[in-house]
Amino acid sequence: MRVKLDMVGIVVADMKKALDFYRLLGLEIPESANEDHHVEVAGDGVRLAFDTIEIAKSVYGGWEAASGHRIELAFACDDVDSLNELYATLTAHGYEGHKEPWDAVWGQRYAIVKDPDGNLISLFV
Repeated sequence: MRVKLDMVGIVVADMKKALDFYRLLGLEIPESANEDHHVEVAGDGVRLAFDTIEIAKSVYGGWEAASGHRIELAFACDDVDSLNELYATLTAHGYEGHKEPWDAVWGQRYAIVKDPDGNLISLFV
């Protein structure tokens, strides 16, 4: 038996706020999706899905707010300048920077921001 990662889902408190953040990351999401309860964005082989808390409750039979860092979403940037610029753009739009761009010991340029729901989102080259 073979399995393939097809989709990563994120539960969001406010769909528009979440989608606005991911649009700044460069994901193409139509404005018309702002009022939807489930949104999927096709990527390079993996879909990213956004569900409201109400949808999560209906699927899972309940929902509890997560605590702590459970999973990392990491987005590759074209180069160091684009990473630095993206981090600056996100924080200028009021999103919380968790860790400013730095040169990591494993050889990558790295930065971490928080999405509107507090998920840590890594940017790297």
